[in-house]
This record gives sequence, C-alpha cells and structure tokens, in this order.
Amino acid sequence: MSHAVPSSSLLSGDLTTLRHTRHGLMRYFRNDVFIGTALTEYGECDYLLGDALAQLVKPGETALDIGANIGVHTLRLAEAVGPTGRVYTFEPQRLVFQVLCCNLAQNEIPNVWAYFAAVGRTNGTAKIPTPNYAQAGNYGGVSVTEGAGDTVPLMTVDSLKLDAVHLMKIDVEGMEADVLAGAKMTIKRHRPVLYLENDRKEKSPSVIRLLQNADYRLWWHLPPLFNPNNHAGNKTNRFGRILSINILAVPKERRADIRDMKEITSPDDWWKKE
Repeated sequence: MSHAVPSSSLLSGDLTTLRHTRHGLMRYFRNDVFIGTALTEYGECDYLLGDALAQLVKPGETALDIGANIGVHTLRLAEAVGPTGRVYTFEPQRLVFQVLCCNLAQNEIPNVWAYFAAVGRTNGTAKIPTPNYAQAGNYGGVSVTEGAGDTVPLMTVDSLKLDAVHLMKIDVEGMEADVLAGAKMTIKRHRPVLYLENDRKEKSPSVIRLLQNADYRLWWHLPPLFNPNNHAGNKTNRFGRILSINILAVPKERRADIRDMKEITSPDDWWKKE
C-alpha cells in the first residue's frame, strides 16, 4: 500500500478528487464535509479511530467493516490483518461503493471482499436516499429509509456463514441494533470484538441492552475527528471539539485490559452528563 507524503490532487473531477494520503492513494468526494475535508486538509481521515480498530485484530484474522463508505477503515483493517487475513466490507450507496472499489483496486488490496449492500436484521431489499454529491453534505450520514431512494440489496451477517469473525465494526446511521439482530448466530458462534457507532441517544438503550444480553462488557470510545499529529502537519482544527461516539464491546469471557475509557454498566448510560 502506498503511503506517500500528501500532495496537491493528482486528478480532480466534478465530484471526486484523487490524491496521496496516509491511508494510500485515495479517491474521495471533495464536497463531503467530513471525509472530504479531512483528506484534503490533513491527508487522513478518522485516523485515531482507525488506529484503535487496527489494534483490535491480528495478522491472519477476519474483520467486517459494515458501513464502509469510501474505505478509509477498510484499507487500515486490510493492512492490519495482512495477506493471510480477510476483510469483508459493506456499503449501500451506489456511487460511494464505486469509489470504495476504486480505492481497493488502485491500492492493490487482494484480501478484501466488497459487498454492495445494506446490512440489517433480514435479507431482502432496502431504500437508500441518493445525495447530491455536487453539493456540500455529510454523505456518510445517509440512512436506510422507507421512503424514496435507490433500491439496494439488504443482507444479514448470519447469511454469510463465515468460518471466522474476530472484529465487527458497525457504522450504519442508526441501524446498529438491526445489524446485531441479523448477526446473532455469528456473534454467538465466533464471539468477535464489536465496535459500533452509538451517537443517537434515543437508540442507545436498545443497542446496549442487546450487547449486554449477549454477555459483552462495554466501554465508550470517543476519538476526536481532529488529529493534531495528522499526516499533513496541519495544525488548524477544522472540526473543533467534534468526537466520534462509539462503543467497544468485548466478550465477558475474554480478558480485557481497557484503560482510560468509561465502562458502560446500564442501558441508560450515556457518554456525557446532560
């Protein structure tokens, strides 16, 4: 994988830009207010989160990146599990999925299996709104809807019948509980570490309850979007105090030496006092 020093864009079109980044050679949507801004300004995106994910797997293991967007964390996980490991990655936005596959191909990543699909509690189809990628927006914030949108495949993790799963990273804009429900047998069989976005207070209790009922211990993981030691050496913080709100879940039977993270003990726990 290439790790060249950030440079001006190699190629820029109406919607996307191609440039060298800390993650490799990346094509991305330049109007994306989070991912696009991060890669343009800092030559990296969510590096502190990605670094934590990489520490949760070992060479030869299997990881799932559910809600992969353009593949920033997919590339990091593919590197972490190495040539004998596997990463299964899932993205339901059609144009975003195409960019994801572009990034896998141009970095010559052979150990990733990419799925154009939403992931949930059943197999079937789902509706995904199509953003206007020519306008500024948070394209990673698109959620499955019951209204208008593109019809895309909907699948469960259990339907893959995987031989091994060591880590599941889930970032699906409020559908985390559905993904867990559709992965019930996989979780029971393989007991992977789970890493989930959990930034919607109204949905948090059901997610925490599902994890605790599956005999997991939980901690809040709150990496900031801005990394002061970013790849571009840019000290200007464009993201202020914005944090990524996540849960790290580890099977109770596994020893977990977790430091500097608040443990979650109740479904009503929240990451900050209000």
